[in-house]
Amino acid sequence: MKKILVAGARSFVGRSFARWLERFGGRYRTDFVSLRGAEWRRRSFAGYDALIHCAGIAHLSAGPDELYLRVNRDLAEETALKARREGVGQFVFMSSIAVYGDSAPPGKEKIIAAETVPAPTNVYGRSKLEAERRIAALASPAFKIAVVRAPLIYGPGCKGNFPALIECARRLPLFPKVENRRSMIYIGNLCEQLRLLVDREDSGTFFPQNEAYVGTSDLVRRLGALQGRKITLTRLLNPTLYFLRRFTPAVDKAFGSLCYARELSRCEEYNIVPFERSLVETLNAFENLQ
Repeated sequence: MKKILVAGARSFVGRSFARWLERFGGRYRTDFVSLRGAEWRRRSFAGYDALIHCAGIAHLSAGPDELYLRVNRDLAEETALKARREGVGQFVFMSSIAVYGDSAPPGKEKIIAAETVPAPTNVYGRSKLEAERRIAALASPAFKIAVVRAPLIYGPGCKGNFPALIECARRLPLFPKVENRRSMIYIGNLCEQLRLLVDREDSGTFFPQNEAYVGTSDLVRRLGALQGRKITLTRLLNPTLYFLRRFTPAVDKAFGSLCYARELSRCEEYNIVPFERSLVETLNAFENLQ
């Protein structure tokens, strides 16, 4: 039996991962530790095969730069030091595609390849990249480090941008028609990759994504169709988008391109939930919360 400790008792990824492992019978034991306060420093990490570090401040959270660095960087390093000192064999750090900076503006491409150098443009991305580098320095044959640079994660219980797209598909009859490409990962597929990383005791940097890129306009259209609504995509709205992007980065985040090169990801290993089914499962959960 693999014993796994998840740091981040309330994290979306951590909770989803624990539920995912339940389907494999008694092959895994998953426990949680909250990194809030000081109690976790007195808890023993001894006996765990792997620690999955999901704790942190999300990119949508508000707070001063110092808070991002203290939580996303310093706390992650301190957790890794404790894990290594107490004999945990593997440390899996949930990082982000944000280490590569912003999306390309609408109409431009941004494909991240193996040789692409990380260049974060906000404190969230910088805090994650600096944490990666500090944790990597702790690696040894007995303490393996796996860094998972996740793109947008969606699925039942997700927060942030994806629920906003569901609301657009529910309410809008018209939507801008923009050609863009984005890497995304369904939570079930991400959990399967994490399971495989732990099983194989992998180390290195990993770039999870669904098998196919997603365009924002097509995604909203498909979400609408699954809710029984026909959404018309039109370029007539695009000039408004290009005007608004002067004043808010939200336009580029929604309609820009940001994706991993296909060869960076071994999608066939962990993409066990097809895209259409992943949308249905996410929508069903969203409906149940209304």
